[in-house]
Amino acid sequence: MIKLASFDSKIFLGIFLIVCSFGGVALATPAEEEELKQLTRIEEELELQREWVEYRWKRDSSLCYQEFWVNYCLGNVRADYRKELDPIRAQEVAVRNAQRKLRESLKNQDDIKRAADRAAPEKAAERAANQRQYEEKQKDAAARAADLEQRRKDAPKRAQENKAGTQLD
Repeated sequence: MIKLASFDSKIFLGIFLIVCSFGGVALATPAEEEELKQLTRIEEELELQREWVEYRWKRDSSLCYQEFWVNYCLGNVRADYRKELDPIRAQEVAVRNAQRKLRESLKNQDDIKRAADRAAPEKAAERAANQRQYEEKQKDAAARAADLEQRRKDAPKRAQENKAGTQLD
C-alpha cells in the first residue's frame, strides 16, 4: 500500500513553509541568493519524489495486466497515483512561485544597481571620454579615406612621372 505523505515530504513542506515566511521581510541580496539555492534544492527533492511516484505508478500499472479485472485495477492505481502526486505538485507550484518572486527581486536589484552605476559622475566622464575618442577615430579614418582616394586619383599622373623619370638615354 502507498503512503499518503512520507516523512521526507513533511520535512520539506516544513522547510518550505519556513522559507516562505521570510517572503515579507526585506532581505539582502546574498540572503535572497541563498534562499533561491535552498528552494532549488527543495525543487530537486520534489522532482525526485515525483519520479518515484511515477515509477511506482508504472510498476503497479504493469502488474494490473496480470489480474482478471484489469480496468478496475488500473483505476485504483491511477487514483493512488493522483493521491500521491497532487501534494507534490502543490508543493512544486509553491516553490516555483517563490523562486519566480526571488528571481524578479534579484533582477530588480541588479537593474537598480546598474542604473545607479550609469548615473555615477565617474561613469558619465568615462562615457564622454569614450565618445571623444570615438569621434577622433572617425575623423582620422575619414582623413585616411580621403587621402587614399586622392592617391588613387593621382596614381595615373604619378605613374606617368615615374616612366618619364626612369627613361635611359
